[in-house]
Amino acid sequence: MPPLAISVQDLSKIYGDQTAVSHATFDVPLGSVCGFVGPNGSGKTTTIRMLLGLITPSGGSGKVLGEDIGSPEKYLSKVGAMIEGPAFYPMLSGRENLKVLADLGGFSHSRVDVLLEKVGLGQRGNSKFKTYSLGMKQRLGIAAALLPNPQLLILDEPTNGLDPSGIQEIRELIKELADGGTSVFVSSHILAELEMISEYLVMLRKGKVLFSGRTQELLGRQKAITTVKPEYLVDLNKLVEMAKNFGYEPVVENGAVQIPVGPEFGATFNRAAFEAGITLSSISTQQPTLEETFFEMTGE
Repeated sequence: MPPLAISVQDLSKIYGDQTAVSHATFDVPLGSVCGFVGPNGSGKTTTIRMLLGLITPSGGSGKVLGEDIGSPEKYLSKVGAMIEGPAFYPMLSGRENLKVLADLGGFSHSRVDVLLEKVGLGQRGNSKFKTYSLGMKQRLGIAAALLPNPQLLILDEPTNGLDPSGIQEIRELIKELADGGTSVFVSSHILAELEMISEYLVMLRKGKVLFSGRTQELLGRQKAITTVKPEYLVDLNKLVEMAKNFGYEPVVENGAVQIPVGPEFGATFNRAAFEAGITLSSISTQQPTLEETFFEMTGE
């Protein structure tokens, strides 16, 4: 087993008669980007708060960078986090805000300019925080989380409210950090982004872990869809019957037949259509996206 940045076993959090997290078990390998996904209210933020020592679990156990979450003082100096959006002094510049935080945390001021450059704010370090765009504010929040030069970075919805350009900026930054050896545990509702950057995934629903493992392992479990379109619509029903004869349950949509089978079936079906005197205008196979897989697994 590879070294772990996070390891959680049977972790639970109960508030009165409400269970926020129920017997969660998952591992996050060191040096990876791990996406943390689930519908609103699924327990993601509660789990993150337990990992950071902000709230006490009701049951179970966990380790962060090899240290028990019951003793957060042993590992928090090696963890950076941004949860529920960054908070800064609006009248201070980005550079001044980071210096204040460096003083509070006992970090060297020499890291401030390095981090401003790393997050793409080198040219705006002297601008007041109140003049920053939402994307710039998020990047400054990540810079603040990087002040301790952490081995593990935990981000809760870092792209929340950003436009496509801002989302891309955060995505590239996360990739760069991971390439530099930083483990990143990132919660986001933008599943297309997580699919692009996350090697591992943890999926929650109603406080329970539905999946924990490699992203490609999850996507590989889902059935691909082969879409067959005839040159003439009059042949559509014939293609449906052919698919059924092969043992599949096809669906007709937008003048094409969708068959739940992978690309290996394409040549066989094309040959059968040709022998039946049917000309196909196109045949293609699409693997389900993370978003489609998520909706199927969570019922959202």
